[in-house]
Amino acid sequence: MEEEKVVSKKVIAKKKEIDPNDLTICDATAQMIIKARKDGVETAFDRAANMKACPIGADSACCKHCAMGPCRLNAKDPYGKVGVCGATIDTIMARNFARMVAAGGAAHTDHGMGMLDLFREVLNGNIKDYTIKNPQKLIEVAQSIGIETEDREIKDIAMDLYKELERTYTQVDGEIPFAQRVPEKTLETWRKLGIVPRGAMREIMELMHRSHMGVDQHYENITKQCSRTALADGWGGSMVATEISDILFGTPSPVAVEVNMGVLKEDQVNIIIHGHEPNLFESIVESVNEPTLIQAAKDAGAKGINLVGMCCSGLEMFVRHGIPHAGNFMSTEAVLVTGAVDAMGVDVQCIKQGLVKVADCYGTKLITTNPRCHIEGATHIEFHEHDPKACTDEIVIQAIGRFKNRNMPIEIPKIVNTGVHGFSHEYINYMLGGTFRASYTPLNDNIINGRIRGVAGVVGCTNPRMKQDWVHVELVKELIKNDVLVVQTGCSQIALAKAGLTTPEAAHLAGPGLKEVCETVGMPPVLGCGACVDNSRILIACAEMVKTGGLGDSIADLPVAGCAPEYMSEKAICIGQYFVASGVYTVFGVTFPIVEGTKFHKHLFEELEQLGCGKWGFATDPYEIARMMIAHIDKKRKALGIDKARERTLVDMADRRAMDAA
Repeated sequence: MEEEKVVSKKVIAKKKEIDPNDLTICDATAQMIIKARKDGVETAFDRAANMKACPIGADSACCKHCAMGPCRLNAKDPYGKVGVCGATIDTIMARNFARMVAAGGAAHTDHGMGMLDLFREVLNGNIKDYTIKNPQKLIEVAQSIGIETEDREIKDIAMDLYKELERTYTQVDGEIPFAQRVPEKTLETWRKLGIVPRGAMREIMELMHRSHMGVDQHYENITKQCSRTALADGWGGSMVATEISDILFGTPSPVAVEVNMGVLKEDQVNIIIHGHEPNLFESIVESVNEPTLIQAAKDAGAKGINLVGMCCSGLEMFVRHGIPHAGNFMSTEAVLVTGAVDAMGVDVQCIKQGLVKVADCYGTKLITTNPRCHIEGATHIEFHEHDPKACTDEIVIQAIGRFKNRNMPIEIPKIVNTGVHGFSHEYINYMLGGTFRASYTPLNDNIINGRIRGVAGVVGCTNPRMKQDWVHVELVKELIKNDVLVVQTGCSQIALAKAGLTTPEAAHLAGPGLKEVCETVGMPPVLGCGACVDNSRILIACAEMVKTGGLGDSIADLPVAGCAPEYMSEKAICIGQYFVASGVYTVFGVTFPIVEGTKFHKHLFEELEQLGCGKWGFATDPYEIARMMIAHIDKKRKALGIDKARERTLVDMADRRAMDAA
């Protein structure tokens, strides 16, 4: 190990090193980058600095879908040549984009199907460790798709719900169940365009087929199937995952949670769970509270067991259990550099293979748990819902063993921030309207009267090609300063929590109108909604805004916009496309896999909006992104005739008499 470290130091010394303060605005992560370099440990920040992104691939000007290539076109002269088969730049880009949508959609719909499988097994009595924790949510979801609930047993309603939601994945014709939640005018647009999803399996399969060599060769037609597949994720697989998670594990409500690496405890056994599926985390909550395991930790010299979240499964747990959170995607290697992490358990999605080497350097147990995700060099302890604690108890045991034999220096950044998170659609409804008149009416009214300019969804990943967290934070500061209410999911939430923007006290940074609303309700100007799969909560909120009235008849009419300023995964592209197809202007940062000035670029960035959908946007500067989003919100306000703020005034009795006399 020591020899490896020496070699690593020599290799890093020869490579380009960037000041950590130019890589991240997270002080804890910067501190760990410095320590990692001192220890001779390489992280994704180092690899990104020393690996130039392929410019042809970044522009999506290459095609490797058959053995006649790969064919490389020139982004500077996109129509100067074609591929060996004759494929134009538009066909090549559309195919590449389609495969990103298909892969991203598969990730979230597979997650959702796993949750639905768990739901079925709980209902059939085959799984005893999980139960229905929120029967009221079950009833509401069932009613939303036309299932009769009056005077029926919960189990009978649940079985009907399972059978109906199964169609989300397996149906080969018709419309997915949650299409019934889509505003009628939006649904009419989808039907006219032929993009209403049938079933996720069929849509993903067809998109993969169409993007095969020699099949679909018209960018507009490929885009239609991209939209249909993406919508099968947003209004299908992801929405099922969120709703079933709420039914089984409880619907989130606001809770103050500590975030950042200071949540680690040097005198305790530190266990991090990182990934995306709540099942593993729900089980390990039980394991770390097992009296025999707590005693085993104390016998090993620890004061207790400290469970901490990371990335999206961590987001799920802090909104349901108040479990502290150590950081977002680009901090997953850095947190291991503390030397304080005794075990990191991972399941699926956003798991860097580089974690293995970093964990090995610090003696941390890196444990994979999902059959979909094995990593060479990691310990695999398979997680089975029928006996979940067999896995999670073993993770705790392995962590205790590592604590007992710690032989690495510990350096924990003494930084802890507090954020308020857990704003589900249901809680926002209650928060605005109260117990007996839960409603989005106050939100719509305050948008109409101009106190709130509009709503922005700022979501998604962190990417080492950008300064970690900076764009998220600066963008959101600019939006709330201009009276735009921000909703968030995914890694973006942690960036904003670390910056202190997710507490009610942050209202002082908002514009006067938004500040007034926040202070009246007692809410932050930034509402954290959950994991990246929980973008479906934002879709439901948009549908509710249309249903409440006063802001148009379609999601495309709403003064809303979305952004993923540091996206890095195929899931993000799929999420972006289902928001665009739903009617939302969606801006991405970092890079965009399309050559400007091409027909496909014009189709995504202009023509989709003309068809009644939303459209894509792209920029890397947070202030430019904010300007673009605010301009779009103002355009929608003008179209609705609410472009001038209309403050409501109280009408006294004298005024009423005067009006009656008139």
